[in-house]
Amino acid sequence: MSDPRSKRPRFEQAQILLQAGDVHKSYQSGASRLDVLRGVNLDIRRGEILVIMGASGAGKSTLLHILGALDRPTRGTVRLDNTEIFSLSDEKLARVRNRTVGFIFQFHHLLPDFTAAENVAMPLLINGQSPGAARDAALQLLREVGLGRCMDQKPGQLSGGEQQRVAVARALINSPLIILADEPSGNLDRANSEMLHELIWQLSRSKDQAFVIVTHSEELAARADRILRLSEGQLQPETLSSRT
Repeated sequence: MSDPRSKRPRFEQAQILLQAGDVHKSYQSGASRLDVLRGVNLDIRRGEILVIMGASGAGKSTLLHILGALDRPTRGTVRLDNTEIFSLSDEKLARVRNRTVGFIFQFHHLLPDFTAAENVAMPLLINGQSPGAARDAALQLLREVGLGRCMDQKPGQLSGGEQQRVAVARALINSPLIILADEPSGNLDRANSEMLHELIWQLSRSKDQAFVIVTHSEELAARADRILRLSEGQLQPETLSSRT
């Protein structure tokens, strides 16, 4: 069996899950306009681990929010599983977002009054899954991320690394086509960061799921299938050796 941490040099032959075409995003403030994205084009394929890097304020989170349908572009298209998502109504867009995209943020955004299992099960409950089935699925995922013993603990009873692993399980619960992660280890110490990076890679390889990760972490980028840099509103390919 191949090492699950290995790169996939032929991922470009896999199915395209998401396509962004000529995506622009501008913000207007009085007579001034700030152009954050200036014609982004991007294909993301099944099983690919893509890292997006760039300076603070370059628009990385803005791009991630558009790819995940949390924000609309000023112009351009985003096709997810062959559907142009911004042609949909807000109600249909919310359904697509809930069922096909998983999100992991720097701050886990867990609900403090609910247990780890309840937090993970929440997307299934929103989709109308029965409480029993949702809990069973949540417990299975918590075991996969090494937190089976913590299923009935609330976020305040968990460490920062454990809370982020709960957030990873929540992102996976609907078996999404793609998982978008915004600085997922940015709020963790080195040991927990390394554990989270390993977990992401294991899950991607075992489940053949695509991850798009915005990060400043050189360690995380070093394990990507592909690295892109967002600069002056556009994406360019990059290698670790090209950075100083």
